[in-house]
Amino acid sequence: MERSPDCPPEAADFRAQQCSAHADVRHQGQYHEWLPVDNDPDNPCALKCLAQGSGLLVELAPKVLDGTRCYTESLDMCISGACQIVGCDHELGSAAKEDNCGVCNGDGSSCRLVRGHYKSQHASGKTEDTVVVIPYRSRHVRLVLKGPDSLYIESKTLQGVKGELSLEVSGQQRLENTTLDYQKHPDKAVMRIAGPLGADFTVKVQYAGGGAADSVVQYIFYQPIVHRWRETDFFPCSVTCGGGYQLTSAECFDLRSERVVVDQYCHYYPENVKPKPKLRECNMDPCMASDGYKQIMPYDLYHPLPRWESSPWTACSASCGGGLQSRAVSCVEEDLQGVVTATEEWKCLYVPKAAVMQPCNAFHCPTWLAQDWSPVRPLYWEHWEGVL
Repeated sequence: MERSPDCPPEAADFRAQQCSAHADVRHQGQYHEWLPVDNDPDNPCALKCLAQGSGLLVELAPKVLDGTRCYTESLDMCISGACQIVGCDHELGSAAKEDNCGVCNGDGSSCRLVRGHYKSQHASGKTEDTVVVIPYRSRHVRLVLKGPDSLYIESKTLQGVKGELSLEVSGQQRLENTTLDYQKHPDKAVMRIAGPLGADFTVKVQYAGGGAADSVVQYIFYQPIVHRWRETDFFPCSVTCGGGYQLTSAECFDLRSERVVVDQYCHYYPENVKPKPKLRECNMDPCMASDGYKQIMPYDLYHPLPRWESSPWTACSASCGGGLQSRAVSCVEEDLQGVVTATEEWKCLYVPKAAVMQPCNAFHCPTWLAQDWSPVRPLYWEHWEGVL
C-alpha cells in the first residue's frame, strides 16, 4: 500500500472537524460550538465533544470516521470504531517504532540525551535568568519547576523570526508550530513537549519578588546531532583504462543550514562515527596502444589496489619486564610496471591500518635469589695446631 503524504502542520484536526460538523444541529434545543475531547482512555474512538462556553460534554456519535487518530500523540487510528495499531512506517498493523530521535526503526544514534538542573539566585538582583537553550528539532522535552518563580519561553527560527510565550495557566499552547503542554500543580509546574521543536527555544525563569525562596528546575530532552557525516559519491577513477580503483569519502554536513562544513564539527560528537571509505574497481577495459590493444598479462590484468606496507619492528625498548617496539606503516600503490610508490593514507582506509606499536619482552627480568644459609661447621683446635 502506497503511503499517503503527511498532513501539513496548519491542517485542521480531523476529530475537531467532526465535532464542528454538528454546530448546525440543535442539541437540547440549542446550537453549540463543539470542541473535540481527545485521549479518552475508555473509548478513544467515540466522538465526544465539549460545548464551548457551557462545559457540556456529549457523545455526538458512537464512533469517529475511519482514519481518525485514537490519541493525539500516537499514529494508531480508529477503523470501524476500534483502535488499530499503526507503525511509524504508516502501515496498519505494523510494529515499527520511532526511536527517541524520531527516526522510524532507528537505533537512536542521530540524537543525544541532555539532562541538567538549574537553581535560581534571587540574591543576584536579577529579575530573570536563562535555564537552558533547547535546539531546533529536539524531542521529548520534560521540564519540572519547583518554587515560586514562573517560566516563559523565547523562540528563534532559523530565519531569525522571534517569538515568546509565558507559561502561567495549565493547558496546551502553540509556539512556532510546536505544541507545549503545561500543567501547574500545588508543589510544582511541569512542561512537556513531544516535539520536534520548530525553532530554538530558550527557557527562562522570571523571579518572584518579595524575598521568595529560590526555585529549582530539572530538565531532560533529546537533542539532534546537527552535524553528521555524509558519504560522498565515488571519486573519479584512478586511471582512464587498464583497470583502476575509485573510492568514496565522507563530508561533515550541517542539517540546519544544509551545507558542508569543516570536519571538526562532526568530531565534536563522540557517537558520530565517520563512515569508512568504499572502494571499487573501474575502467577495466584494456588501454589502446599504437599497434592495437596493449598486451595484458595475467598478473597485471587489474591495476593493483593500494595497500599498507610495514617496515621491520624496531628493537624492543627493554630486554625484559615489558617494553615497546614500533614500525612505520605507510600506504603504497603499485603501477602496472610493478613500481611501488607512497600515496595518501585515505586510499588504504578500506582495510584497517596495521599496528604501529606493540608490547614486547613482557617476561619478568631475572633477579638474585638468596638461598638459606648452610649449617654451621665447627672449627677443631687440632686442625689449627699445625698452622700456628
